[in-house]
Amino acid sequence: MLNRKLKIGIVVGEVSGDTLGAKLIRSFREQGIDAEFEGIGGPQMIAEGFNSYYPMDILSVMGIVEVLKDIKKLFAVRDGLVETWTENPVDIFIGIDAPDFNLRLSKSLKQKKLPIKTVQYVSPSVWAWRQGRVHGIKATIDLVLCLFPFEKNFYNEYAVNAAFVGHPLASQIPIQNPILEAKNALGLSNDVKHIALLPGSRRGEIEKLGPLVLDAAKIIHQKYPDYEFLIPAINDARKQQIEEILAKYPEELKAKIKLLENIDAESKIGRMVMDASDIVALASGTATLEAMLLHRPMVTFYKLNTLTYWIAKLLVKIPYYSLPNIIAGKKVIQELIQHDATPEKLAKEIEKLMSIETSKIQSMQLLTMHKQLLADNSEDPVAAILNLIK
Repeated sequence: MLNRKLKIGIVVGEVSGDTLGAKLIRSFREQGIDAEFEGIGGPQMIAEGFNSYYPMDILSVMGIVEVLKDIKKLFAVRDGLVETWTENPVDIFIGIDAPDFNLRLSKSLKQKKLPIKTVQYVSPSVWAWRQGRVHGIKATIDLVLCLFPFEKNFYNEYAVNAAFVGHPLASQIPIQNPILEAKNALGLSNDVKHIALLPGSRRGEIEKLGPLVLDAAKIIHQKYPDYEFLIPAINDARKQQIEEILAKYPEELKAKIKLLENIDAESKIGRMVMDASDIVALASGTATLEAMLLHRPMVTFYKLNTLTYWIAKLLVKIPYYSLPNIIAGKKVIQELIQHDATPEKLAKEIEKLMSIETSKIQSMQLLTMHKQLLADNSEDPVAAILNLIK
């Protein structure tokens, strides 16, 4: 047990990181570690007493070309944190996800030769693309906390200090998720089939993918008018944005769409919507893991800036984009990426999942993967972090 108070810096860039950060803060306190936390966090972390110097949304930029537009702002944030922690150093800096920003921040802290241990919680996808980054990680990161066992195996090959800590959602989401209970929790009819539409949680994602899912919904509605559609919004700004896009669609379709805004600090509306849905169509990202752990039949999609896509395509070293397929090492769910992400193809894939046999097979595969994640031995992230300063 440490006999002094720790000062811990944390930086997150999106809701999933905020969730991990809040859980990590609680874990420190539950283990009797006296610590204060500061940096960049979201509402869940702030509710735990976290001191956030900047709003979390400032880092919510995705894609190579997209980041270039905000590069000056991002550099200013990075430099502001470096200046703050140069004057008043934290003991440990933990970058949660947001690797493009956090790895550069860790490098800047190391260049200052500050007495700060650096941790990257959630490995960047170096095993998938730009594998040369592993050498920079080895030089600037004291510990990588991996969510999946295959990530630790990759780092072991390069002698990078890494710990497999497991994904908290694997144990947090129960093996049994009765859909009727989930529908009741949202006040939905048990007699209606629901399709979840998740175009992402970032402004840019909704701008690009919102029309895609709504156009697909329009196609499905014309053929299957009894189905209802559920769209989650993580905050009021995203709800207003979706409403503005939805305003362009026919009234008979809008009558079949329920837009559900997040109502608590944990930002769980996306998970609640997926849990209550018979079929899930969602943007490729961390939410695909939640859908996998809920065992709901799903299809994933994504569209990037054209230049970003072609650059990424040249660098990607694995055949899949979504976490369920990457974890399985095979195609379990359908991926509609870039030119394949059309309303017609998305509607067709959703229609395939209406088949009881098809949806049951996929759900069983996802259940098996959930059990495998639970079976793997994992370390306690707090213990792994504290080992750096003992």
